[in-house]
Amino acid sequence: MGNDQTGRVAPAGIEAEWCFTAKVQVSAPVEMGEADGGRRRFIPIDGGSVSGPMLEGEVLPGGADWQTVDPDGVTRLEAHYAIRANDGTVIEIVNPGLRVAAPDVSAALARGEPVSADRYYFRTTPRFMVTDGPHDWMRRTIFVATGIRTPDEVVIHFFKIC
Repeated sequence: MGNDQTGRVAPAGIEAEWCFTAKVQVSAPVEMGEADGGRRRFIPIDGGSVSGPMLEGEVLPGGADWQTVDPDGVTRLEAHYAIRANDGTVIEIVNPGLRVAAPDVSAALARGEPVSADRYYFRTTPRFMVTDGPHDWMRRTIFVATGIRTPDEVVIHFFKIC
């Protein structure tokens, strides 16, 4: 932090460091109908893998991504699932976020069609619950993540805010 031209203290910048990537395998969406101002659905999580410099492991089957798809192309989502680290530690994740796209891009994603990641905005703010031990740093750190939706999986890159 430093002083700006008026003598006020300027805020420190934010830096992010890539920690790991999760490749989350998903099933077909389960449509629930109109509610909460949009189309409600959930996408079952079938498993997956986790790799990166700060975490290696697997995505456990059994979670889901709950979504509200608004008519304007905004998808409000909250995924809830677990990772088992290679050392056996189970880490719970609650991952709310937004995917924003033009309505035609949202429709293509909903149909399971491949869409280039530069055609939509997909960001989340994950929280981790984990026992004391080698991964407890995750519950004392703020994270942001970027997402890419493919026909068979969601690729999520997790970054810690420094």
